[in-house]
Amino acid sequence: MRNVTETVKQLIIINILFFVGTLVIGDVAYKILALYFPENSDFQLWQPLTHMFMHGGFMHIFFNMFALYSFGSALEQMWGSKKFLFFYISCGLGAALLHTGVNYYYFQDSLNTLIGNGFEKQEILQLLNEGKIDTRWQEILSTSDFQNFTSAFMGTAVGASGAIYGIIVAFAFMFPNAELALMFIPVPIKAKYFVPGLVLVDLYLGISGKSIFGGGGIAHFAHVGGAFFGFIIMWYWKKNQFNQNRWN
Repeated sequence: MRNVTETVKQLIIINILFFVGTLVIGDVAYKILALYFPENSDFQLWQPLTHMFMHGGFMHIFFNMFALYSFGSALEQMWGSKKFLFFYISCGLGAALLHTGVNYYYFQDSLNTLIGNGFEKQEILQLLNEGKIDTRWQEILSTSDFQNFTSAFMGTAVGASGAIYGIIVAFAFMFPNAELALMFIPVPIKAKYFVPGLVLVDLYLGISGKSIFGGGGIAHFAHVGGAFFGFIIMWYWKKNQFNQNRWN
C-alpha cells in the first residue's frame, strides 16, 4: 500500500483476514467474536476487543478500512506506532463500553417494568437466552421499549467504526482546518466543523432510533463512544503536553 504507515497497514490486513475468515467459517465466528450483551450466555470477556475486527458485510469493512487508511497514517506518522495503536484500541474499547452501557440502561429499565408486573427475572433471562420471548411482555411494554429490550439482549455489535470515529476526532484535533468532502456533499468542509457535525448526527440517530438510509442495525452509540473516548484522550494529552518519546 502506497503512503500507508506500518501499523495502519497491519490493522487493515488483520481486519481483512478476520473478514475472509468469517466468510469461510460463517456464523460460528460471529458467535465467538462479536460483542454480546453481558447477561447473554454467549458473552465472553474477549468480545469487547475482538468485535472491532469483525464486520457485517463488504461495504461495512470497505468504508471502515478506507477511513483508517485516509486518516490513520497521518496520525501514526506524528505519534509513532505504539501511541497510535494504544489510541486505536482504547477508542474501540470505549465504543464497546458506551454501546453496552446504553443497552444495559434500555434492558434494565424494561426488565424492572416486567418484574414490577409479576414476572420473575430468572424466567425472563432463561427465555431470552433460549432466543424466545413471552408475548405478554408486548402488552406491558411500549413498542419501542420492547424492541430496545429484546435487541439489547439478543443483538450483537461488530466493526471497527468506534475506533475509526476516535481516529477521525483525533485528525480534527491535529488538523482542524483540513478540508474534508463527502460524495453527497460537493462543498469541502473543514474538519473542525465536519467531525462534530458527524458525531451529532450519530447521537441524534441513536436517541431517536431513526436511520438516514432507512435501514437498521447501526450501532450509533458505539460511534459516539469511540468519538467521545477519542476526544477525552486527545484533550488529556494536549492538556498535559504528552511526551510522545515514551512510546517509541
